[in-house]
Amino acid sequence: MILVIRPDATLEQIDHVVDRIKELGFTPHVSRGEARTIIGVIGDETKPQAEMLQQIPGVEQTLPIMKPFKLASREFHKDDSVVHVGKVRIGRGSLAMIAGPCAVESYEVMDTVARYVKAGGANILRGGAFKPRTSPYAFQGMGEDGLKILKEVGQKYDMPVVTEVMDPRQVELVVKYADMLQLGARNMQNFDLLKECGKTRTPVLLKRGMSATVKDMLMSAEYVLSEGNNQVVLCERGVRSFEDSTRNMLDMSAVPNVKGQSHLPIIVDPSHATGRPDLIPSMCRASVAAGADGVHVEVHNCPEKAMSDGPQALLPHQFLDLMGDLRRLAGALDRHFSNPGEN
Repeated sequence: MILVIRPDATLEQIDHVVDRIKELGFTPHVSRGEARTIIGVIGDETKPQAEMLQQIPGVEQTLPIMKPFKLASREFHKDDSVVHVGKVRIGRGSLAMIAGPCAVESYEVMDTVARYVKAGGANILRGGAFKPRTSPYAFQGMGEDGLKILKEVGQKYDMPVVTEVMDPRQVELVVKYADMLQLGARNMQNFDLLKECGKTRTPVLLKRGMSATVKDMLMSAEYVLSEGNNQVVLCERGVRSFEDSTRNMLDMSAVPNVKGQSHLPIIVDPSHATGRPDLIPSMCRASVAAGADGVHVEVHNCPEKAMSDGPQALLPHQFLDLMGDLRRLAGALDRHFSNPGEN
């Protein structure tokens, strides 16, 4: 439920509304706009106490939201949200161009790839220090040593960095080095991890689970938002299907679907969706055309030697060509790549 507060309501009245919401067994989330203050009320809207909220002094209107996700809903926040990752903006026409190798392998590889993607126009550097792998014998990442390398290279090229966190016990460590926390597809419904990331104020990149619906993804985002962290970016990265010529099936309809239901930014990861470098450029272009707030692309200077997901990585020159196409497409749609330092 949403409570619309009267324009002339005093701070004391608003505080009283918040206190009363808590007394009735609900959780309040206050959102102050330039012209209006609204309060999201989280809880069972069918409870008899819900009707009493309309009677509190200072409340102008109550608007029920029967969707299970409240804070992520378009009803709670009508305007598109903007997420800030370091000095980079994501949303409202500002596009995130996230690029880098799947895993942090060494300083030399990270530095080489970062130099190329920065030159191409990428504004956020990615690299995994902890890697969830299907096989327990596969490379699992460099851990804290990888985090140190990622942060050092990001600072060198003035790029904020995003990396995956896999366990609630890792959150405190990863936030020391990362500007954005990535929650991978396998952890989209790791609710303890979602809540732990929600307790931080570090932006979260939440990837859609490989068998998850759009509603499932928005409910997972709700866990982060409900803990007070409103800096959430969603990511479509393909879902499982019977098609076996691609790694996953890229659900491009998820972009406008999410946009209609939620105010949160959404980007697309064609690398994991297709698993094929020959398809990544066209899917990136389609993502931006569909309204995505950016793309997430894996790039490696020597994919055949990559320690993780080399077959789906673009070569540097392929990434440079792609970024030229995306820059022209974004311009035609009156959108732009967010650059560090812009307001």
